[in-house]
Amino acid sequence: MIRLDHASAQPLVAQIVDQIRERILGGTWPDGTKLPSIRKLATQSATSPLTVSNAYNRLVAEGLLQARRASGYFVTHEPRVEETRKEAVSPLPSVDSLWLLQRAYEGDARTIQAGCGWLPEPCLMGSGIRQALNSLGRHADIPGMGYGNPYGHDGLREQIALSLARQGINCPRSGIILTHGASQALELSIRSLTRPGDTILVEDPGYCNLFPALRALGLTLHGVPRLKDGPCLESFERLLREKQPKAFVLNTRLHNPTGTSCSAPVLHKLLRIAEAHGILLIEDDIFGDLAPDTSPTLAYLGQLDHVIRISSFSKTISPGLRVGYVATGAATARHILKLKMASSLTSAHISEAIVHHILADGRYRLHLARLREKLSLLQARTLRRFARSGLTPFCKPDGGMFLWMRFAQDRDVHQLTRDAARANLLLAPGGYFSPDSTPSPWLRFNITHCDRPEVFDFLTQWAAQNSPRSAPA
Repeated sequence: MIRLDHASAQPLVAQIVDQIRERILGGTWPDGTKLPSIRKLATQSATSPLTVSNAYNRLVAEGLLQARRASGYFVTHEPRVEETRKEAVSPLPSVDSLWLLQRAYEGDARTIQAGCGWLPEPCLMGSGIRQALNSLGRHADIPGMGYGNPYGHDGLREQIALSLARQGINCPRSGIILTHGASQALELSIRSLTRPGDTILVEDPGYCNLFPALRALGLTLHGVPRLKDGPCLESFERLLREKQPKAFVLNTRLHNPTGTSCSAPVLHKLLRIAEAHGILLIEDDIFGDLAPDTSPTLAYLGQLDHVIRISSFSKTISPGLRVGYVATGAATARHILKLKMASSLTSAHISEAIVHHILADGRYRLHLARLREKLSLLQARTLRRFARSGLTPFCKPDGGMFLWMRFAQDRDVHQLTRDAARANLLLAPGGYFSPDSTPSPWLRFNITHCDRPEVFDFLTQWAAQNSPRSAPA
């Protein structure tokens, strides 16, 4: 018998699911057992047939029941992956950037994501999303149920235009296209400027997810070294002369992976060089909302004549919403819009409606102010801990979540990454961020995932047990 407590705070559906699941997993109801009909169980437990139906359907979704037409519901328990997983340590696969991405997005709760590229949930706007969903759900016609405008949600585009104007960037709504995250924004922008066989410049080190995406488009990549105040201008100008690239993709603020931001003099010179050679600059400013308001950008200094600006709300509101955008000149925007429609028709209109509600509500700016302060305090604490573990930074970033660190003497970073993985610690070695996969002594750390003693205990112990590499003769 299924006994329900109608006075309990636990929903009746959950009570039925829990009791049936316990009987199946405990072996009381073996495979093939036929459950009472929906109407019979509803009568026995003094609840509605709809409640029982919802409980049965949830158990079907879990793989514990099978619905047979005109026959009823039967136990069909097959052990899930979590129940059959062997805990014995198996050999790790080749540790490369693809492995890093797979491990990072698997979301294993046992793994400390010390090298990942996003903020943990407590730093995001979960409450703002819930409030937006509640508000949108009260409308008779829920916004975002159709395909929506190919340009994206009108209200959100207006909010973005206002935000850009506050930053001194003039961009009408016709130049703003919403996308499925910054990744689609990057791909569409690059496709609008290139054809297979063309050359494109990227930063070295740079955004590791971008490199395979560009190669999949049939493009040739060349890296411009990233210095503490921005890209190496000498290398940039030389590559322009020798390779004649179509575009240069770069982070101007809180660069991934080094955390550096470009200085105003470097950006001014970069714009002059780009204009002289007729090349467009794609400014990936996805971390810009975490930077100080006074930090310079290409889109401000050069407006959108020679700059395509890309950003996203994944790093500050939620990566699950996948809302990004492109801001550019009218002609380029029309070309990008055609490519967007050809590949995805429109973007996720309901996600855009959620982000619009959060921005229009006025709490987003307060959230950013608190988040910047939190990251600043966390960065100072993390740098002190790294110093005690024997690692030194490339620089002290002016905000953001990343630190680019290395041991004072060369260590086998590849072996460190493998050993860390066995200890359920995910690191991001510098070679992953090179377009040529050049070995590097550096590692990217995310300060919001490093605020745990296990990280520094492991690094300190590993450094003590593994001597530095011998210098070549």
